[in-house]
Parts: sequence; structure tokens; C-alpha cells
Amino acid sequence: MRRKRIVKEWCQIVAGLIVFAFGVHLTIYANIGLAPWDCLGMGIARHTVLNFGLSMTVMALVIVVIDLLMKERIGFGTLIDALLTGNLVQLYNTVNPLPENHNLWLGILIMAAGFVFMALGMWIYMRSAQCCGPRDSLLVGLGKRMPKVPIGIVEIILWSGVFVAGWLLGGPIGIGTLIGAFGAGAVMHVVYTLIGFEPRDIRHRDVTEVVRELAEKPEQTES
Repeated sequence: MRRKRIVKEWCQIVAGLIVFAFGVHLTIYANIGLAPWDCLGMGIARHTVLNFGLSMTVMALVIVVIDLLMKERIGFGTLIDALLTGNLVQLYNTVNPLPENHNLWLGILIMAAGFVFMALGMWIYMRSAQCCGPRDSLLVGLGKRMPKVPIGIVEIILWSGVFVAGWLLGGPIGIGTLIGAFGAGAVMHVVYTLIGFEPRDIRHRDVTEVVRELAEKPEQTES
């Protein structure tokens, strides 16, 4: 039945975000400078009473508004991502039992692994077709406006702008920030090329469509 499929998709979104958040945590644990979005989130936390997780949640909600202005579809995937991801990253950061990393080369490897997990997490939850997370909706929206540019290159452009904003707010920067600005998009491009995934090809359903599906009578959803 359609309702069971939708619930399964919601579980898929959460599973993807768990993987994605773990990837973000790895980029932080690498301890060689925060990736651009996290640098911006930490910069916001420095100027407010919010912790890192809550600052990322507030930033995600602001980006939802930007997505709406760009006329991107807002789905349950977008809302679940906005409310869950930052707090999952905060949880990973809190419960991590490993000692702080102080090795540059190991940090680079850990950050690269984080980018792989982030790309895979995005792939898992985007396949639910209930719209991207706020930042990914922004990425896809920009990608649609630059259709001839590979999606990985679009992310490099986006992350570079976020890097500048985080730096201006005093977020922690380092070699990892530069690697994040250019490396995350490159890793995503490689991963998605290998698995044959193109985010711009997915036909997403927004909140209104999914609610309409849930409201339909059971006999209407059976073929």
C-alpha cells in the first residue's frame, strides 16, 4: 500500500541522515579545520547562545526559506533533515570515545572518509524522492540553474561561498576547510559517477503531494 511505502521512505530518509551525519562527524573529528558548512555553523554558535547542533538546525531552517524563494520543492525529507541532522552530528561528537586526532595525514584520510559517508548518506535519502535536505535542495537548485556544470563542481562553488561566510564569522578554519571546499564536491562527483546516480534526475514529491497520498482511501492506492 502507498501509506506503507511512504513510511518506508521516511525510514530511508532517517537512515540516510544517520550515515550523512556520521560523515559530518568524521570531518570534525579529523581536527584539521572544519568543513565549510560546519565552519559556518561554529561561527554562528560563537556569536549566539546556541550550541553547534542547534546553530546548524537554525541555519537549516533559514536555508529552507531560501529554497522556497528559489521555488525548490520542500518535502518531508527537507524538514526531517533540517530538524535531525545537526542534532545527530552533535550526538556523534558527544559520544565519540576516541582521543582527539593530532596527525595531519590521518586527519586528511578521516576527512576524505567523511566525504564518502556524506555522499552515500545523501544518495540513500535522496532516493526516497521526498525532496532533498535544505543544503542539498540549495545545491540542486543551483545545479538546475547551471545544467551544463557537473553537480560536484556546483558544490565546490557553493562550499567556497560558505567557507568565506564561516571565515568572516570567526569559524575554525584550517587545511581541512580548504579540502572541504574543494574535496567534498570532487568526492561526491566520483562516488555518484561510480554508482550511476544523478540527483537532478529525481522527480521529488513535496509535502503537499505526500500528504495527499496519505489522505487517499486505501482502495484508491491499490492497483
